[in-house]
Amino acid sequence: MKVLLTALNAKYIHSNLAIRYLKAYTEDLNYDCCIKEFSINDNTERIIQSIISEEPDVVGFSCYIWNIEYIERIATLIKLIRKDIIIILGGPEVSYDPRSYLEKGYCDYIIAGEGEKTYREFILYIIEGISKGEENTSEISCIKGLSYIRNGYIENEDRELMDMNKIAFPYKADEDLNNKIVYYEASRGCPFGCKYCLSSTVRGVRFLETERVKKELQFFIDKNVRLVKFVDRTFNCNSKFSKDIWSFLINNNTDTTFHFEISADILTKEELEILREAPVGRFQFEVGVQTTNEKVLKNINRQINFDDIKVKVDELMKMKNIKQHLDLIAGLPGEDYESFIKSFNDLYSIEPEEIQLGFLKLLKGSQMRKEADLWGMVYSPYAPYEILKNNHISYEEMVKLKRVEEMVDKYYNSGKFKTIIKYFLSKFSNPFSFYHALGEYFYIKGYLSRSISSSDYYKVFLEFNEEVLREENHVIREIVKFDYLLFNKKRWLPSFLNREEDKNLNREFLKKAEEAGLIDKSESNNYHIEKFTVDIHEFIDKSIIHKGDYYVLFKENHNNFSRKINDIIKK
Repeated sequence: MKVLLTALNAKYIHSNLAIRYLKAYTEDLNYDCCIKEFSINDNTERIIQSIISEEPDVVGFSCYIWNIEYIERIATLIKLIRKDIIIILGGPEVSYDPRSYLEKGYCDYIIAGEGEKTYREFILYIIEGISKGEENTSEISCIKGLSYIRNGYIENEDRELMDMNKIAFPYKADEDLNNKIVYYEASRGCPFGCKYCLSSTVRGVRFLETERVKKELQFFIDKNVRLVKFVDRTFNCNSKFSKDIWSFLINNNTDTTFHFEISADILTKEELEILREAPVGRFQFEVGVQTTNEKVLKNINRQINFDDIKVKVDELMKMKNIKQHLDLIAGLPGEDYESFIKSFNDLYSIEPEEIQLGFLKLLKGSQMRKEADLWGMVYSPYAPYEILKNNHISYEEMVKLKRVEEMVDKYYNSGKFKTIIKYFLSKFSNPFSFYHALGEYFYIKGYLSRSISSSDYYKVFLEFNEEVLREENHVIREIVKFDYLLFNKKRWLPSFLNREEDKNLNREFLKKAEEAGLIDKSESNNYHIEKFTVDIHEFIDKSIIHKGDYYVLFKENHNNFSRKINDIIKK
């Protein structure tokens, strides 16, 4: 018997943890099991051809809100081509409403909840059925967590949660993990009960043994994995555990980056002292703020305080060694448009490396979906079940927030427009007002509905400055040029940016930079000196605009490197 475990990941660089768990947990069984991973960007017909060419008896799909529509299409076509192929679904998207999927006719079985034990018993049942040439209905009814149709819909008894330490490590020594984001979990469950999150449907947290976690993380380090993302819902909910793992990773010699979802407000003094020693780039933290409105936090059963979060996040920011990603959710119960603006500005004041402006999704099985009518929540009936409006925020206001989200993601999160953003923020009453104005401008100009070039993302600020602020472009043109040169080729500038280039003078200045010990003679071709008519560095440091002739040294293929060299030029 051959089973094909299949994943449609959101991106090619992602890896699917669930199907690896299933294969690893059944390695001792006498059956042929292989894994195939695709992305939702792959051609559907080619995915089907690839699956059919394996000639499987059973195809299993790992189902989530981002891939369920693709899976439904693929599974339906597989059944039309090969009706005898058994199709089994599992994952959070199908676990809370298995009947609706089974009754559509394109799948035969659904595993609800944790799948390792259920999948193992199912495979044993299929193997026995093939050997005997018949189905044993009494045995299938004993497989907890399994749903199917036999003269009507049948949903077997729920399966109890398993011992984490009985889960098999899902990655193999011969597996190619180059250029992949590798997912890993050291615990299951969450101590908190946020109504929008499926983790709140299961109480308690289960951990792997600490020494096992260290051994498995060493596996990733030895394979030079680029990024390991922990899927633990609140990694630092057990301080002893988090301190031990963080200390282990800090003391290891590796270029691997480890990403954690944490609750910043519960970080202890001891944890912060440990984190202070982390090498730059070793850790990334994702911190769920969601809202700074205390009343809204109570509405979603989120037991945090923004002031507590801010204190800890600020302390991490001062360390300058850990990249932080902070989340907000629009559409929460009780939060109107003005309240969300305040939440945005509160969070922005921290100035984390990334801000994620997300939109409430009413997931199947979540308490939030059960309370939808209470809050007048209108949401899409299609995955990912995103909020459209509620009693406190209109659809039109949500659309405005969508535009703000696009601007924040493109300009703030890229980190390539910091000086430009700094300039424009001084022109608006608060950060939200700037991103809102920019988003509306993009919408009016049609830039949200068509692709624009990478250089046009810089050019738009000159248009925005003239048409919205109605100001002349001399200063902002120099600032745009500076940010452009920081992150793009130094030898070429788009036509909308000024360059007064004197090659002889540039060579002379480079020679002076060599003599001053700023650059090595052997690398002089990798450097470029650009003339500005505004002192950009003084603006960055002191928010002061001084006009004159200023010279800045840039390095090719080295982002975010610049140095004002007027003192050298004058010598």
